[in-house]
Amino acid sequence: MKTLTIGSALTPNLGEIWFALSEAGLAALQFPSSREAFIQSVQTRFGAVPQEDPQKTAPLAAQLQEYAAGQRKTFQTAIDWSAFAPFQRQVLQHTLQIPYGQTQTYGQIAAALGNPRAARAVGRAQATNPMPLVIPCHRVVGANGSLHGYGAGKGLETKQSLLEMEKENA
Repeated sequence: MKTLTIGSALTPNLGEIWFALSEAGLAALQFPSSREAFIQSVQTRFGAVPQEDPQKTAPLAAQLQEYAAGQRKTFQTAIDWSAFAPFQRQVLQHTLQIPYGQTQTYGQIAAALGNPRAARAVGRAQATNPMPLVIPCHRVVGANGSLHGYGAGKGLETKQSLLEMEKENA
């Protein structure tokens, strides 16, 4: 069973962002979410009761606040990849490399991973990304540049606003 520490960052435009850290790195992130809902989600996913330790979580909380304010372009935090299936891990590791203010299509990611016909599978991996913002799945768009699915915040409205914020601050 993992030992998890939870923390949060309060941002004016994204609301309260909750996250969980394991010994290996970031394990989960949700926004907006209440403390209770996030704890329940973490318990269900990992079978562990998370603890709070503001000293451990303060660095990532500050980075999330800086990102939401348009002042941070990359996150300096380890990712706990242990709960990912191999394909999802490949997709999200590729997504992590998409530069701030830029986008890639599902098809481009599939092609980069050596399977150009796997665009739908890439979309599914993005849809189950447990660490939005840090793993920037909002930077992945349809073949024609259109926005498709986003499970965090207010959905596509949040995805659009994140992309606009990044373009303004790139």
